[in-house]
Amino acid sequence: QVQVVESGGGLVQAGGSLRLSCRASGSMVTITATDWYRQVPGKERELVAGITTDGSINYADSVKGRFTISRDNAKNTVYLQMDSLKPEDTAVYYCNALVVVSTTFTEHDYWGQGTQVTVSS
Repeated sequence: QVQVVESGGGLVQAGGSLRLSCRASGSMVTITATDWYRQVPGKERELVAGITTDGSINYADSVKGRFTISRDNAKNTVYLQMDSLKPEDTAVYYCNALVVVSTTFTEHDYWGQGTQVTVSS
Protein backbone atom coordinates (compact mmCIF):
# COMPACT_ATOMS: atom_id res chain seq x y z
CA GLN A 1 0.00 0.00 0.00
CA VAL A 2 1.17 3.48 -0.91
CA GLN A 3 -0.33 6.66 0.47
CA VAL A 4 0.04 10.15 -0.93
CA VAL A 5 -0.89 13.08 1.26
CA GLU A 6 -0.92 16.76 0.35
CA SER A 7 -0.83 19.62 2.81
CA GLY A 8 -0.26 23.36 2.89
CA GLY A 9 -3.32 24.74 1.15
CA GLY A 10 -5.27 27.68 2.46
CA LEU A 11 -6.56 31.17 1.85
CA VAL A 12 -4.16 33.89 0.76
CA GLN A 13 -4.44 37.33 -0.77
CA ALA A 14 -3.35 38.00 -4.31
CA GLY A 15 0.40 38.48 -4.45
CA GLY A 16 0.94 36.19 -1.49
CA SER A 17 2.66 32.83 -1.20
CA LEU A 18 1.90 29.30 -0.14
CA ARG A 19 3.96 26.14 -0.02
CA LEU A 20 2.31 22.83 -0.71
CA SER A 21 3.80 19.52 0.39
CA CYS A 22 3.23 16.06 -1.05
CA ARG A 23 4.50 13.11 0.95
CA ALA A 24 4.42 9.51 -0.25
CA SER A 25 4.69 6.62 2.17
CA GLY A 26 4.25 2.88 2.24
CA SER A 27 5.68 -0.10 0.38
CA MET A 28 7.86 1.71 -2.15
CA VAL A 29 11.16 1.03 -3.82
CA THR A 30 11.43 4.46 -5.36
CA ILE A 31 9.39 7.42 -6.56
CA THR A 32 9.96 7.86 -10.27
CA ALA A 33 8.19 11.16 -10.70
CA THR A 34 5.82 13.47 -8.88
CA ASP A 35 3.41 15.88 -10.50
CA TRP A 36 1.17 18.62 -9.16
CA TYR A 37 -2.21 19.13 -10.81
CA ARG A 38 -5.04 21.51 -10.10
CA GLN A 39 -8.73 21.47 -10.82
CA VAL A 40 -11.58 23.94 -10.59
CA PRO A 41 -15.24 22.93 -10.76
CA GLY A 42 -16.41 22.29 -14.28
CA LYS A 43 -12.92 22.10 -15.76
CA GLU A 44 -10.48 19.32 -16.45
CA ARG A 45 -7.60 18.67 -14.11
CA GLU A 46 -4.50 20.43 -15.45
CA LEU A 47 -0.82 19.74 -14.91
CA VAL A 48 0.90 22.51 -12.97
CA ALA A 49 4.43 21.20 -12.42
CA GLY A 50 6.36 17.95 -12.34
CA ILE A 51 9.72 16.63 -11.18
CA THR A 52 11.46 13.34 -11.90
CA THR A 53 14.03 11.31 -10.01
CA ASP A 54 16.81 12.58 -12.25
CA GLY A 55 15.82 16.16 -11.53
CA SER A 56 13.96 17.00 -14.72
CA ILE A 57 11.39 19.70 -14.07
CA ASN A 58 8.54 21.11 -16.10
CA TYR A 59 5.97 23.81 -15.49
CA ALA A 60 2.73 24.92 -17.06
CA ASP A 61 3.17 28.19 -18.90
CA SER A 62 0.67 29.84 -16.58
CA VAL A 63 2.89 29.31 -13.52
CA LYS A 64 6.41 29.67 -14.93
CA GLY A 65 8.42 32.19 -12.97
CA ARG A 66 5.98 32.09 -10.04
CA PHE A 67 5.92 28.46 -8.88
CA THR A 68 8.92 26.31 -7.92
CA ILE A 69 8.84 22.55 -7.52
CA SER A 70 11.47 20.77 -5.44
CA ARG A 71 11.93 17.49 -3.62
CA ASP A 72 13.48 16.02 -0.50
CA ASN A 73 14.30 12.42 -1.35
CA ALA A 74 15.10 11.52 2.25
CA LYS A 75 11.58 12.52 3.25
CA ASN A 76 9.85 11.22 0.09
CA THR A 77 8.35 14.67 -0.13
CA VAL A 78 7.85 17.07 -3.02
CA TYR A 79 7.14 20.75 -2.47
CA LEU A 80 5.39 23.33 -4.60
CA GLN A 81 6.37 26.86 -3.65
CA MET A 82 3.77 29.22 -5.04
CA ASP A 83 4.62 32.92 -5.14
CA SER A 84 2.87 35.94 -6.64
CA LEU A 85 -0.40 34.09 -6.42
CA LYS A 86 -3.32 35.24 -8.53
CA PRO A 87 -7.06 34.68 -8.10
CA GLU A 88 -6.96 32.41 -11.14
CA ASP A 89 -4.66 30.06 -9.21
CA THR A 90 -7.63 29.19 -7.00
CA ALA A 91 -8.24 25.45 -7.30
CA VAL A 92 -7.94 22.13 -5.55
CA TYR A 93 -4.33 21.03 -5.94
CA TYR A 94 -3.61 17.34 -6.29
CA CYS A 95 -0.37 15.42 -6.11
CA ASN A 96 0.30 12.38 -8.28
CA ALA A 97 3.24 10.13 -7.48
CA LEU A 98 4.60 7.52 -9.89
CA VAL A 99 5.98 4.81 -7.63
CA VAL A 100 7.74 1.48 -7.98
CA VAL A 101 6.01 -0.64 -5.35
CA SER A 102 8.14 -3.03 -3.34
CA THR A 103 5.69 -5.93 -3.44
CA THR A 104 5.77 -6.40 -7.22
CA PHE A 105 8.55 -4.05 -8.45
CA THR A 106 6.08 -2.58 -10.89
CA GLU A 107 5.24 1.08 -11.44
CA HIS A 108 1.92 2.57 -10.37
CA ASP A 109 0.62 6.07 -9.89
CA TYR A 110 -1.15 7.26 -6.79
CA TRP A 111 -3.24 10.36 -6.14
CA GLY A 112 -3.57 12.36 -2.99
CA GLN A 113 -6.87 13.65 -1.67
CA GLY A 114 -6.22 17.24 -2.74
CA THR A 115 -5.74 20.49 -0.89
CA GLN A 116 -7.72 23.67 -1.49
CA VAL A 117 -5.92 26.85 -2.49
CA THR A 118 -7.98 30.02 -2.53
CA VAL A 119 -6.52 33.35 -3.66
CA SER A 120 -8.60 36.40 -2.90
CA SER A 121 -8.40 39.56 -4.97
